Amino acid sequence: MPDVLITGSAGLVGSEAVRFFCEKGFRVVGVDNNMRRYFFGDDADTTWNKKELLERYSSYRHCDADIRDEKAMGDIFRSFSFDLVIHAAAQPSHDWAAREPFTDFTVNANGTLVLLECLRTFCPEAVFIFFSTNKVYGDRPNFLPLVEKETRYELPEDHPFHKGIDESMSIDNCTHSLFGASKVAADILVQEYGKYFGLKTVVFRGGCLTGPAHSGTRLHGFLSYLMRSCISGRKYSIYGYKGKQVRDNIHARDLVSALYHFYLAPRPGEVYNMGGGRQCSVSLLEAIALCEDITGKLMEVEYTEENRAGDHQWWITDTGKFRKHYPAWAITYSVPSILKDIFTTQGKLLREDAQ
Repeated sequence: MPDVLITGSAGLVGSEAVRFFCEKGFRVVGVDNNMRRYFFGDDADTTWNKKELLERYSSYRHCDADIRDEKAMGDIFRSFSFDLVIHAAAQPSHDWAAREPFTDFTVNANGTLVLLECLRTFCPEAVFIFFSTNKVYGDRPNFLPLVEKETRYELPEDHPFHKGIDESMSIDNCTHSLFGASKVAADILVQEYGKYFGLKTVVFRGGCLTGPAHSGTRLHGFLSYLMRSCISGRKYSIYGYKGKQVRDNIHARDLVSALYHFYLAPRPGEVYNMGGGRQCSVSLLEAIALCEDITGKLMEVEYTEENRAGDHQWWITDTGKFRKHYPAWAITYSVPSILKDIFTTQGKLLREDAQ
């Protein structure tokens, strides 16, 4: 039975990976100390998800450890023989990173280095999958020749990036935010451990990763927090771009499926932009309309003219490189089906909280 280590195992991607690999017959060790609650407050508490995983899967073992702790991580790696490491733990917010730069950088960069050294020392034959972010491209996408439409910004159809942004976009000479900078550091480290040391590492540069297991908050978790706000009647704040900013979204299950395809046929040191692509793109205004349609409720919205520093006005992912390398993989969730899935789970959780 293969062993897999998953960091951030009570979070969105981590918990989906736990479910997937437990059901595939792996023994799964999860590392998650619920720092998301420290970052974003009670809304982001992942205890409910951790509890559900432990109750559901006998092959799952949870460790309340900090990925920055070299001794704790070394002890975990010594105790198992991992075939796969999925590193999904992170500080994920632009705004929060500026509050505590040292915490942001040590979690995102130093924590990744600790895990890579454990990989190199204890299980160099294992596959190492790292979740980077499209924020490594900084605000460079905002200099694309966008055209304002009724509900969204859009690129002209004859533009090379109309179908989505691929890995050829430069990450240099742009504004990243401190969060983007810490993820760049980790991103390059993971590439280098593949290219320099020959380890089976890969970088997935994700955009809006989403699904029902997301403990969304105001600062992170776009669709999850939007749906929760709509269900509960909480006022939702739009920051800049007239609410016409565009994101593509990928359901965590489709994302974890991509990880499995890579695990079966790894390509050391690769980098892939990963998201839902044009078929799963939506503007904030369009997403609000979908939430209202699904819930039957009108949202209370307030608008702030100033956008977040380093935020993208338009991002759609071109997953062509990954699909070329792994043609059997495909997107199975649309934006409406993602939101309906979130609605079912978030509604249940809010009802339980009210009892």
